[in-house]
Amino acid sequence: MPKQKITKEMVISAGFDVARQDGMEQVLVKNIAKKLGCSVQPIYSYCRNMKSLRADVMEQARLFVRQYLEEHTDSDDLFRSTGHAFVRLAKEEPNIFKMFILRPRNRISSLDELYQAETNEETAGEIASRLNISISRAKELHLNMLIYTIGIGTIFSVTSPGIPPEEIFARQETAYQAFSKNILADEE
Repeated sequence: MPKQKITKEMVISAGFDVARQDGMEQVLVKNIAKKLGCSVQPIYSYCRNMKSLRADVMEQARLFVRQYLEEHTDSDDLFRSTGHAFVRLAKEEPNIFKMFILRPRNRISSLDELYQAETNEETAGEIASRLNISISRAKELHLNMLIYTIGIGTIFSVTSPGIPPEEIFARQETAYQAFSKNILADEE
């Protein structure tokens, strides 16, 4: 029986699977080789070093999160459904969530820069339109909810046996009401 040819894509995919199941700290050459059913040699032939392999795995995680959010958001209620999708991601894919949230973000020195790097401009426009507020106030509301959702999602992803999603969604709604009340009061 001929040996299977191991490709770089297979190595990255196996690394992603290891990270997804066991966490990024388990993305090791020996674990990837075991997953692929091969020796460590093919993995070393495709990877300059573990840092570059982990960067490729992180990129795959980022793409996974983007696709997950696209599939789990409602275009008629983009703002709320995105927040709920992040919480679902934290529950269903805690290791991917942690990788995505805890990844380094270079050249970010303000919350405004973080907002611009991490969000979709369409969401602020939708919030502004729905609440009849300025884009700048919509961005402020969106940033507040982003910070809140990342925080509560992080808590959600590290608790066991886990907080019921309904409790988390209720907290998100309470935060949304408080933040939007403040924004609307300032708009008047």
